[in-house]
Amino acid sequence: MTTIKINERTKTGKAFMEMFEAFFKGLDGIEIVETDSYGQVNEEESPYNPEFVDMVLKSAKSKNSTEVNPKDVWGSLGLK
Repeated sequence: MTTIKINERTKTGKAFMEMFEAFFKGLDGIEIVETDSYGQVNEEESPYNPEFVDMVLKSAKSKNSTEVNPKDVWGSLGLK
């Protein structure tokens, strides 16, 4: 499998997508797969609330997080 990244907002990207759809639409083995703003493939609509997903992704990048040891959860949280 080969991945080609095309910015459809540019003039060249729009032209490429029009040409691609004209030549290859309906052929087996060739498929257009959309990606979201995070670069993840969107093969189907996500069941998660987009606001929740943004909150989780932002908090994962935040430095204000606590790492929990699964073998000592209470101790990791300072509750022991």
